[in-house]
Amino acid sequence: MISIKEIATQKELTDFVKFPLSLYKNNPYWVPPLISDEVASFSKDKNPVFQQAQAFFFLAYNEQKQIVGRVAAIINQNDLQQGIKKIRFGWLDMIDDLNVTKALIQKVAEKGREHQLDYMEGPMGFSSMDKVGLLTDGYDHIANMMTWYHYPYYKEHLAKLGFEKEKGFIDMSFLLENSKPELFKKTAEAIKEKGFIDMSFLLENSKPELFKKTAEAIRKRYGVRLIDTPTTKEVLKHVDAMFDLYNETYSRLASYVPISNAQRDYFKKKYIPFINPEYIRFIEDKEGKLISFAIVMPSFSEALQKAKGKLFPFGFWHLLKAKKHHDTVEFYLIGVAPEYQSKGIPALLFDYYYNVFKRNGVTKCVITPELEENLAIQQLWKNFDPVIFARRATFRLTIDK
Repeated sequence: MISIKEIATQKELTDFVKFPLSLYKNNPYWVPPLISDEVASFSKDKNPVFQQAQAFFFLAYNEQKQIVGRVAAIINQNDLQQGIKKIRFGWLDMIDDLNVTKALIQKVAEKGREHQLDYMEGPMGFSSMDKVGLLTDGYDHIANMMTWYHYPYYKEHLAKLGFEKEKGFIDMSFLLENSKPELFKKTAEAIKEKGFIDMSFLLENSKPELFKKTAEAIRKRYGVRLIDTPTTKEVLKHVDAMFDLYNETYSRLASYVPISNAQRDYFKKKYIPFINPEYIRFIEDKEGKLISFAIVMPSFSEALQKAKGKLFPFGFWHLLKAKKHHDTVEFYLIGVAPEYQSKGIPALLFDYYYNVFKRNGVTKCVITPELEENLAIQQLWKNFDPVIFARRATFRLTIDK
């Protein structure tokens, strides 16, 4: 007999966050969050996302009162304002027992009916800044700070419960050593003609002299320049403008939710300390307006595994070491102003990043999950030997009235 309880205490919330640590114990691919950080992110007093969203957290127990599953049901006001009558679900984890999964999903459905919503979709977070998608392929690759890892039976459970795929995503990576100079010109022309800009600078992993020529031509033609931000203090001067540009650039994407001023302050404290100042760059036009940004983070996956969810006594040291010494980076956020999305702006960014990566010993770059339907980006990446190492998806289920 499976019983489901809605979380009501701080201890239960901590149990909710810690459950996957036992479920994935000794799994070489799962990456734990920092327990204290994730508990804080679910606090209505600490996370401003709760100003525009409601969340309900559930734990599943077996007859021995052991936790065997968890799920969060989320209602985002931005979805409702757009006429999207859905309830999100995320942080879905459970043992390999269909009855557990069914009981958890039923609780999500109950909340959806209670609020007169038509369907549920997940796994996904509060907004487009959160993790998204159930892993459906690529179970032998390590996860990262931006993705969830799941056992193969998760997908099987959802299928048996009647879920259908809603949105598909691919995870890609490439090696800096896969340089093909002759393809750079072809890629640059495609960018200029078609405006395939999102993440496009990731394609241009070619020889430095080619980047310099293209970047210099763009600087001269449009009068744009890379802003030097050697310290975190200098980075913070441009973060508000970056979020303005983020809202402008990402508003067309699925599950997009605007970032409020309160959330900006929250993300500044949560993410900026983890970023090497040389890994975040801004581009401004000749009037001094921000037109592009890119945020790259060192891979903290192995450090988080060693930390086992705790900053102390040694977790902080593992994270600090990974920040200073790493061979893999993850492209977290990239934005280009709409009026510059057909002008090859990413060439300036990669002209800069290529040299930084080489100096820091970076050999592998991981790309944030991309929508499967973004075929234009995939066509450009194909020329530079990227590897699709995982696939993930959100799934949808109609809520019976």
